[in-house]
Amino acid sequence: MKTLLHVGCGFLNKSHLKGFNNDNWKEIRFDIDKRVHPDIVGSLTDMKSVETASVDALYSAYNIDHIYPHQVPIALSEFHRVLKEDGMVVIKCPDLQSVCEAVAQDKLLEPLYDSPAGPISPIDIMFGNRKVIAEGNEYMDKKGGFTYSVLDSAFWEAGFKARYGGRSQKGWELTLVAFKQEKSEEEIEKIASPFFLS
Repeated sequence: MKTLLHVGCGFLNKSHLKGFNNDNWKEIRFDIDKRVHPDIVGSLTDMKSVETASVDALYSAYNIDHIYPHQVPIALSEFHRVLKEDGMVVIKCPDLQSVCEAVAQDKLLEPLYDSPAGPISPIDIMFGNRKVIAEGNEYMDKKGGFTYSVLDSAFWEAGFKARYGGRSQKGWELTLVAFKQEKSEEEIEKIASPFFLS
């Protein structure tokens, strides 16, 4: 069984994660917020509680935009460190390019889609979910953001040798699968494709 480090898990577990929601993966839940009862408490920039080269995969959804841009290389260095030599990262975050297109159309406060937390507008994606922050969860404050080329470049600069991903066809989301080792295009697509299935 392979080991998955679920970074920024919130209340979720692997049953909600495409590609990881099967018996091949043992999940370790990691979060900064003790209230969600993670297996390990820590932050993106301080993962010292996770041993070096100890996990096969790392999953992070909508976390990396909650740290400052100057902290992104620190976080990705930590991702790289905790992965085994043949490890990979699956990461999702907002697509600021599509969000800014909506803002340019004067839709800053117009709902783009519905989430479990309610309707989400461009202002929520860019600065943090207003409702959740108003309820006292300041961990949801946003401090940075990405277009696909910026996200891909950040992983390249962090030492990830192969990457696969892009902008969601439905809009508003980026997905990237990044590998520590070089892989052929055929290998990359075969491994990464389950994480993009609808």
